[in-house]
Amino acid sequence: MFRKIRIFLEMIKIEHTLFALPFAFMGAILGSMLVKDTFPTWMQIMWVLLAMIGARSAAFGLNRIIDQAIDKKNPRTAMRAIPAGLLKNGEVVIFIVVSFALLFWASSNLNVLSMQLLPIAVFMLVLYSYTKRFTWLCHVVLGMTLGLAPLGGWVAVTGTMDWTAIVLYVTIVFWTAGFDIIYACQDLEFDQEEGLHSIPSRFGLTKSLGIAKFFHLITAIGFLALLLMTDLSWWYGAGMLITYGILFYEHYIVSPNDMSRVQTAFFTMNSVLSVVVFTFTLIDLAVK
Repeated sequence: MFRKIRIFLEMIKIEHTLFALPFAFMGAILGSMLVKDTFPTWMQIMWVLLAMIGARSAAFGLNRIIDQAIDKKNPRTAMRAIPAGLLKNGEVVIFIVVSFALLFWASSNLNVLSMQLLPIAVFMLVLYSYTKRFTWLCHVVLGMTLGLAPLGGWVAVTGTMDWTAIVLYVTIVFWTAGFDIIYACQDLEFDQEEGLHSIPSRFGLTKSLGIAKFFHLITAIGFLALLLMTDLSWWYGAGMLITYGILFYEHYIVSPNDMSRVQTAFFTMNSVLSVVVFTFTLIDLAVK
């Protein structure tokens, strides 16, 4: 049983929770403080956490089911659970259904707007896994999907949506799209051979890294806009300086001539970034 649990956790890349979960909590806390001038309740935080677990688990399960034929051909992904025979399709389908049920249950315990927006979230979770088959903008679609984490957190505790929430959403969209381009550079040759669509397979390595930099410039502007649009103070500003340093270093350690540190740029740097942004936002609001 523990071995099977370990395989499921590996399938959904549980460590990648550090990308989205801090921003989901940031959206919830920032929204609650700006709209209601109070922190979310522990019950609201619990439902946000359960919704996030359900959403990302369903998304990864769907991706592994939909992409299993592609994963089997790609040397980098051939040892994933389904192509390696560690999990059966039926097991993963049950896992997906349970995950979506958890997402629905959590959303139903929040507010009306959360339930009204739930079909959009489910649609985006399903859509992403197909996009590499027809558009090189698949990275942006992933960003639009992961960006629902902070937007969903905001809606979950406020029952509303405003321009600050939209700016936070757009900021995370381009942050995600930027680091996903860097990650996709690993599969440039495979994607071209298989006729799969991505920015690296369409534009090549050098231009793709330039596009990733441009997307992260939009991210940097978005974080600054949040400072100007709200009464966040120097604590948040200090966190942004660290964040900008992380973004710079992420692009500094990868280049067309040296892609050996892609995993560090993709996973380590962006995990640290999300925790830094959340932590300094929380400190700022707690001090206030």
